[in-house]
Amino acid sequence: MSEPTDPGSTLSLLTLRYVRKYIRRSHAVMMTAFFTIVYALGSMVLGGMLILSSLQPPYFTEVLWSGGAPAWNYPGVLSVQSWGILQLPFFATFSMVVVSIGVGIGMSIAVLLGIALIKNRRARAGQPAAVGSIAGLTPAMIALVTLGACCSTTAAATAGVGLVGQVSGTTVDNLLANNWYLGVFQMVVVWVALVAQELLLRVYGGLFRLGATPGGVGADTTPARLDRRAVIGGLLRAALLVGGLTWSLAMLVDWTRIAPASASGTEWYNWIVQHQLLAVFAVLAALFPRGVGQALRMRGSTLAGWALRGVLLVGGVSLAIGVPPPFSSWGAAGFGNELLSVLGGSSTWAASPPVFGPGLDLYFRWGVQYLLLGGFAIVVAISPRRAMSPILWSAAQPRAASIADVRGGPVTRRPAAAMTESGVPALAPASEAPRPGGGAPDS
Repeated sequence: MSEPTDPGSTLSLLTLRYVRKYIRRSHAVMMTAFFTIVYALGSMVLGGMLILSSLQPPYFTEVLWSGGAPAWNYPGVLSVQSWGILQLPFFATFSMVVVSIGVGIGMSIAVLLGIALIKNRRARAGQPAAVGSIAGLTPAMIALVTLGACCSTTAAATAGVGLVGQVSGTTVDNLLANNWYLGVFQMVVVWVALVAQELLLRVYGGLFRLGATPGGVGADTTPARLDRRAVIGGLLRAALLVGGLTWSLAMLVDWTRIAPASASGTEWYNWIVQHQLLAVFAVLAALFPRGVGQALRMRGSTLAGWALRGVLLVGGVSLAIGVPPPFSSWGAAGFGNELLSVLGGSSTWAASPPVFGPGLDLYFRWGVQYLLLGGFAIVVAISPRRAMSPILWSAAQPRAASIADVRGGPVTRRPAAAMTESGVPALAPASEAPRPGGGAPDS
């Protein structure tokens, strides 16, 4: 398969072009395969797909084309041998393989970044390079939390299943009965983590001497300095990413209880506007803050821009504040509706019972999914520049201008060596970078 002609294209980002290229250049393919196999075996053992035990004959291996519900388990493979039992249901096996590959890639990048960090003596604690070595572990961390969940045929992964249920708004029993959702959840979350890792390498690759990266250090941007504002912006981006992902995937949980073909118009509004529109916008803002900020600035006065802001305002108000009766009892509800129910209000006053009782699960849903996503959409609809400014604090900035340019403020020119005060040089393109002694640049 040929590489995309544009190294900075969206397709190359979504297919992890630079991550794959870096693994090949570092001769880490075997290391990636090792981590992939180790995670796959661990997931199979904890999930009950592989049972190691000494068994007596008869031994056999057969393909099961059908056998009842659930349908997503077929076709599958069942093998009984002297060393144990191997069960490979269709979708659980597929999701386990995809997640294992993602974990292998993420772990390999984490190891490579750690080695590069150790070698780079100039990198100081607290610089983006140090943050990068930790962020490289993100896909593995996410997958390890739900290890074995995607292929669980027993209660071995109860902790991971319970966590997925908490952030998705459903019960453990429902997830175990519809375990296809666990596989989808893991694949989507690990893939998004790998996309974030790809962005990390593109932006901070120059600090690790990884070569030129599209839009990264050494091209037309410099990394954000790690100060209080950058930490706040990073935490906000992480919260938007977690809230957006879990809120988007929660729609699939609703589909385990409500058939989409028989859903009402209010329920479709809940899924399309309250769930997907707000969640996808939050994820895009967290992953691509500069691109989203520039798009809002350039398209804000157009008809399409006003339409988007209008829909975001309606969706944000309905999620962060609530909806009036009778819509609250027809499948669309917000924070205010559920709060009224918890306080003892009736459906006449638009109260809608929450999925969870009072506790950490409910507070996560209210704070991260309802108030954060809904409130962010409202602020974006009213003032896109004010909404994006805190997020852009942690984003790589244009080399020639400060982030005030993206906000529409005055442009502040940045000196070429602005990043050297804290130990990490602001690298210039190879054609412009001067020698340490002031000589001509290297060819």
